[in-house]
Amino acid sequence: MKSHEDACSSSGEGPTESCKKVRKVQPSKEEEEEETDVDLCEFGFDWALLPQEILLNIFQFLPLLDRAYASQVCRGWNQAFHMPELWRCFEFELNQPASSYLKATHPDLIKQIIKRHSNHLQYVSFKVDSSTESAEAACDILSQLVNCSLKTLGLISTARPSFMELPKSHFISALTVVFVNSKSLSSLKIDDTPVDDPSLKVLVANNSDTLRMLKMSSCPHVSPAGILCVADQCHGLRELALNYHLLSDELLLALSSEKHVHLEHLRIDVVSENPGQHFHTIKKSSWDAMVCHSPKFNLVMYFFLYEDEFGPFFREEVPITHLYFGRSVSKDVLGRVGLHCPRLVELVVCANGLRPLDEELIRIANRCTQLSAIGLGECEVSCSAFVEFVKMCGRRLSQLSIMEEVLIPDHKYNLDEIHWEVSKHLGRVWFPDMMPTW
Repeated sequence: MKSHEDACSSSGEGPTESCKKVRKVQPSKEEEEEETDVDLCEFGFDWALLPQEILLNIFQFLPLLDRAYASQVCRGWNQAFHMPELWRCFEFELNQPASSYLKATHPDLIKQIIKRHSNHLQYVSFKVDSSTESAEAACDILSQLVNCSLKTLGLISTARPSFMELPKSHFISALTVVFVNSKSLSSLKIDDTPVDDPSLKVLVANNSDTLRMLKMSSCPHVSPAGILCVADQCHGLRELALNYHLLSDELLLALSSEKHVHLEHLRIDVVSENPGQHFHTIKKSSWDAMVCHSPKFNLVMYFFLYEDEFGPFFREEVPITHLYFGRSVSKDVLGRVGLHCPRLVELVVCANGLRPLDEELIRIANRCTQLSAIGLGECEVSCSAFVEFVKMCGRRLSQLSIMEEVLIPDHKYNLDEIHWEVSKHLGRVWFPDMMPTW
């Protein structure tokens, strides 16, 4: 009987060629992959000849550093690396090694972008650390974008607001370059910057037809008249974020005019700079005009006030949908929230004190029929009142974040029993949040 090797030899072919044919009858997975690789080589496949549209699609999924490495493979891939479509969206990360552990965009790459791709940039953001040097670097780049037409611009301070430490004239000069040359800005995020009224007028003069979103919280050099100018001229504005000191009856009426589109999102930060600060009151008629014009708009308000500064707020009906208290808030204020915020969807209370909020929660559940999310931090609520609150709200409560320390056991429920009762009314398993032991 012939051996396997003899059988291969007797076929008139060498053992290697014949055995390859035998293996192809039932190849392993690894061998299939090897054969595929061999087939590509046999057909003379050249990766350098990959169509540009396919390369573009691949490069769009690669991180910038990997794209840069790939561009060194061949001339065709290098050309693909510089395709305008890949440079429409870019985020400059400007961090100083001495003050930040975050990665930074390499200076050589920044020079190359300004030289070859500034006219391709459309969606740009700058992330700067807490150093003044990083903010200055951002302004230097902005001042060189004379050939671009940006659609979105974001200036983001990842730590303290370093843009505020720059000379105002230097910042305004750099920002104005973008405002004048873009002509089609639709989104602008300039929180914590020294932007002022004259620069906003330049923005409006060149981008009034296209501006859709403006976020400018904590901009102390802007006056109510400055933001009113934006609302009067930018009739397509759909999203606006600012501090309470810029909010006025005139602004709400301008946003409610027939010429203006329906507003979708209005965020107001109510921040106390000094204890005992006085805050003005917005008329109920102005809020009513806003709701009449934009019945589905979200009004988001963040409060960072001391307890004795809430006097002007929640005295009349306010169309708040999302309400956040970053400091301790009194039972009286929460009671007024239940009476005067019928559109409330989300409520977060950071702290209250040692007086139970039983009545206030029941009132909110009864009057705020759209409430679907609530979070309670350093507060106290009896277990019975909390179960009643959940029962009244029912399954519309999609988010329920309550620290275990908030719930006070009583004659009906203890902490071991309450999660079963709450889960029953929610229609899903629920447990209170627990403070990490570490």
